[in-house]
Amino acid sequence: MNGEDPQERPEQIRNIINGLERYNPQAADVLEAYLQQQCEEKFCDCNANRALLKLYQLNPDRIKDEVITNILVKAMTQFPSPQFDLALHLLSPSHSNPGPNSSSDLAEAVSKLRVLNAQLEGAQYARFWATLDSDDIYADLTTDIAGFEEMIRVRIAQLVSQAFREVQTSVLEGWLGLDSEEEVKKFVVETCGWKVDEAGLVHVPKNPENEAKKTEIREDVSVDMFSRVIKRAWEDNA
Repeated sequence: MNGEDPQERPEQIRNIINGLERYNPQAADVLEAYLQQQCEEKFCDCNANRALLKLYQLNPDRIKDEVITNILVKAMTQFPSPQFDLALHLLSPSHSNPGPNSSSDLAEAVSKLRVLNAQLEGAQYARFWATLDSDDIYADLTTDIAGFEEMIRVRIAQLVSQAFREVQTSVLEGWLGLDSEEEVKKFVVETCGWKVDEAGLVHVPKNPENEAKKTEIREDVSVDMFSRVIKRAWEDNA
């Protein structure tokens, strides 16, 4: 998953990002259309999206709330990574912090997305799904992102595969935000290619991240080092 420089990036967008066009207000229209393509085709170009946010900084009259929230949601799918925070830092305080001087609707949306991102970054997956289902606003904020929940599930499964060799389906049910153990079995078998035994234990294939490795700790201590310690002890007692 390469959300910084995806292979789907067209030459036109590459020229905008790497040239003087990134300062041209008219480039915002092209970058917005490219963001829509990302939302529809399930890939992410955080570099291009940050270029769009920088244009919004220079041209506040062009800001579109829906574009900003879509950029943040796309960045969220790259967890765990700094992409969400990098995008967030390009927003003005009035857009990112609820308060008397804020743009209330956008600030509230950004605040809610920050909560979701923090839960994903903190591996609080069951809480993430509960929060997502707790308010219809979350559905409105993620509706433009095709396959949002599926992308989150796949990313969680990737992270699980890096840390576990065996997991109970009941545990994965909460982590993946699925409604039954049968749905978990279907997902891990068909999407992840994992196996589930009769006891409901999910077996994750061995990989470089979840394989136990023998660690050897070697300390080279010479006789000369001991002699200096003993000599110092005698000098301190003298």
